[in-house]
Amino acid sequence: MTDDVDPLLEAADATLASRAMDGDVQAFERLARRHGPLMRVYAAKLMGSESESDDVVQDAFLTGWRKLGDLDSPAHVRSWLMRIVSNKAIDRLRVRRDHDDIDDWDPPASAVRSPERIVETRLQLDAMWSALDRLPGDQRRCWLLRETGDYSYQEIADALDLPVSTVRGLLVRARRTLLQEMEAWR
Repeated sequence: MTDDVDPLLEAADATLASRAMDGDVQAFERLARRHGPLMRVYAAKLMGSESESDDVVQDAFLTGWRKLGDLDSPAHVRSWLMRIVSNKAIDRLRVRRDHDDIDDWDPPASAVRSPERIVETRLQLDAMWSALDRLPGDQRRCWLLRETGDYSYQEIADALDLPVSTVRGLLVRARRTLLQEMEAWR
């Protein structure tokens, strides 16, 4: 009896992406299985919610499948998918932020966390999101990948197709701007 080993299991990302671009659903499924766990963890960190992260990742895969023709280099499919997850998560956070109302959110107050402290924290987060929204796109993406995704500089460079030196510069400028913007909250 011979074991039928799926040849796609060991295929390189570039091969799978090329086949998926040609309409091979199984190749795209293999990419989804390979990179889905990382995408879920990253989305969960961005969203702060496991259930929402699953929705973001599913939406990212649907978008990825529909826009495979936009992929410049099949070898960069992982960073391309992570960029889609980032964009989908940011879009969802914007929608959530626009509709959240502190009056609708009524957690039980502990002795350590007073209602005043909760409101202050929420206002500080809103100020932080506003400051992030004002950053140029590459600075915002670098900062989010570094600070929320815990990416290394090299991983950020790979994900965004930028040189590491550019990533360092973008992060320095983003941090400087955010420090200035958040000075009132110190």
